[in-house]
Amino acid sequence: MPAYNAELTLEKTYKEIPRDIVDEVILVDDKSSDNTSLLAKRLGIEHVIRHEKNKGYGGNQKSCYNKALEINADIVIMVHPDYQYTPKLIEPMSYVIANDVYQVVLGSRILGKGALKGGMPIYKFIANRLLTLFQNIMMGQKLSEYHTGYRAFSREVLEAVDYNINSDDFVFDNQMLAQIAMAGYEMAEITCPTKYFEEASSINLKRSSIYGLGVLWTSISFFLQKTGLGNFKIFKGINKK
Repeated sequence: MPAYNAELTLEKTYKEIPRDIVDEVILVDDKSSDNTSLLAKRLGIEHVIRHEKNKGYGGNQKSCYNKALEINADIVIMVHPDYQYTPKLIEPMSYVIANDVYQVVLGSRILGKGALKGGMPIYKFIANRLLTLFQNIMMGQKLSEYHTGYRAFSREVLEAVDYNINSDDFVFDNQMLAQIAMAGYEMAEITCPTKYFEEASSINLKRSSIYGLGVLWTSISFFLQKTGLGNFKIFKGINKK
């Protein structure tokens, strides 16, 4: 769980984690100004890491995945502790990977009616659809969305790509999916409801615009790399399937 000022929603999120199949929980607190870390420890979360300096959303995820590999996790699932996504889908997402059907599973807000029904702002929904269309064309994929914060990976996938070389900002998510696609892994999706409310984390219009530009460049970079017209750092060191 990559956390930042998640004190108000962490307990609700944690209580929905199916601990009968989840062996260990990792929470990385990206130098929150609230008591996220203290609450995580009180809840009994096994691994609580607090950054002494804010590293950003991507930097937070790097710490999460690095710790997961360190403790020899076979399946790693990222769910935000802001309660936008329900951990109740951890079981089906895990089973897809455990049964060796797919090595990556994304919780999609777009496959069903989860996005708008859950309160996603219309401008974000439209941006999501336009960016996803562009990404699918550039990357030769057929995903319903690339922008979900609910993701499951096998250990094999995390070791196949160098996610530590990616941005520490929000575009990290898309760079990682681009790396996974470049490595030759197919990605499954499962319908996921979502909730938008005051306590849930969100980025403002300016940050959203910067993120959108980063997504466009990542997709173009993938296309250029795939066609032999470019050579980009994020695609180095990939162990192709």
